Amino acid sequence: MYRYRILESRHVLAFLLLASGFSTLYLYLYPLFHACAFPSPTCSGQKGLVGNEQQDTSAHAGPSLGKAPFRLLALGDPQLEGDSSLPSSAGTRLPWGLSGLGLYIQGLRKRVDLVGNDYYLAHIYRILHWWTKPTHVTVLGDLLGSQWVTDVEFERRAWRFWTRAFRGSHKPEEDVFESKTEQILGAEPDWERKIINIAGNHDIGYSGDMTTPRITRFERLFGKVNWDIWFRVPDHENKLKVVEQDGEPLELRIVILNSLNLDGPVIDTGLQQQTYDFLNRVILTSKPVESREVATILLTHLPLHKETGVCVDGPLITYHDSVYGGGIKEQNHLTHESSKGILEGIFGMSGNPEAPGRGQGRPGIILTGHDHQGCDVYHHLSPSQDSEDRRWEAKRWLDAIHIVNDSIVPGIREITVRSMMGDFGGNAGLLSAWYDEALGQWQFEYSNCMLGVQHIWWAVHILDLVALVSLLLFLVGKHSGQSSLSARVVQRPVPRRQREDRTKIE
Repeated sequence: MYRYRILESRHVLAFLLLASGFSTLYLYLYPLFHACAFPSPTCSGQKGLVGNEQQDTSAHAGPSLGKAPFRLLALGDPQLEGDSSLPSSAGTRLPWGLSGLGLYIQGLRKRVDLVGNDYYLAHIYRILHWWTKPTHVTVLGDLLGSQWVTDVEFERRAWRFWTRAFRGSHKPEEDVFESKTEQILGAEPDWERKIINIAGNHDIGYSGDMTTPRITRFERLFGKVNWDIWFRVPDHENKLKVVEQDGEPLELRIVILNSLNLDGPVIDTGLQQQTYDFLNRVILTSKPVESREVATILLTHLPLHKETGVCVDGPLITYHDSVYGGGIKEQNHLTHESSKGILEGIFGMSGNPEAPGRGQGRPGIILTGHDHQGCDVYHHLSPSQDSEDRRWEAKRWLDAIHIVNDSIVPGIREITVRSMMGDFGGNAGLLSAWYDEALGQWQFEYSNCMLGVQHIWWAVHILDLVALVSLLLFLVGKHSGQSSLSARVVQRPVPRRQREDRTKIE
């Protein structure tokens, strides 16, 4: 019977250890199982976005572009929750009443869930950062879960953001936020640990509840809400030498825009004017639209305007009551007018063939957050309308290939990065950018990588714990069983007949 129990325990333990081993292997190598990697000119560039055109680049990548020089790990809407998500009466001491006990248990469960969620987000960031080796990282807004929290709670969540979810990283130094900052791409490797944080509505509020104190505390802990930086592409052999094309340096311009107060009414017109001034400065300091040597990557929280049905979130704007200022209370997209200002201002697209650059504008791409489901669209001017009355439209990226290939129609791709929260699969975006020397265009490629819902993270670690405890119990039980059996063998009395035989022999 004992041997049967041992054999049965071994089978159970073997199953637990195998299940634990394979599930842990998946959890810590999930990018390998999902073939997650930054798109590269040599591997995934057969059909790529080159400037504003979809082209075959397999013959043009060149030997020096085995790996894209700019690789952006894009993470959307982590939304770290805190005390506002706890049951209203949950305290830190165990109450004596049964109703209070129920609230206490709910509060304790939520606190455990918050800690687990922090480490779930940390797992995504740490594993993907290690596996894909990005040159830059951005979090596209809604870093925290509510703009209404107190300063103390805001700092507590910011501490969790930097010490748990994104441990080992930090915001850029203050001098980076200065106007017209230029750096050589890759000359400062610390950029892979500097997180470009975008302000979201749950960080600073919509325009109807965005205040100076909320902006100030966000900028102190996460970085400026409006800034830009220019990266010059170095020679692949001499990292300190800037590559030039037709006498002009190859550059990537990263623009971080607080789009939350572009539309109104606003509660603070001064903050809105700061955003307008920054937007105008970006436009005035841009290179001529004819230049193909410079590309712009716009990082902002609110997606641009789209018609209902293009993405999961349709256009929606609600307003506070007049007693609270009447400003914007909730907003899914920018208005068409604000979106037009970005497309025609920052990117200089007009569709006028007589305009500089034939109205095609500047090459680039737009990354946004906010819509947790994510979306991938192409903004373009409708080719069927008169040039004076043409309106900006958006189509899903895969449905717009025929428009992308039309060199007469100006347009640009906007990717709304799916949220990294567990309910949305723990997603991350991988954006690569490089300059195609043969085509004379900047090229952008994007892919997603998903871990799976947060329950996977919990299940694997619980299974690992059960397997470890089972292994220890098995070893202890086996050792105890063997000791007990040995003791019984040693102390067993000699039968009477055997004693009598021994006496006769003697």
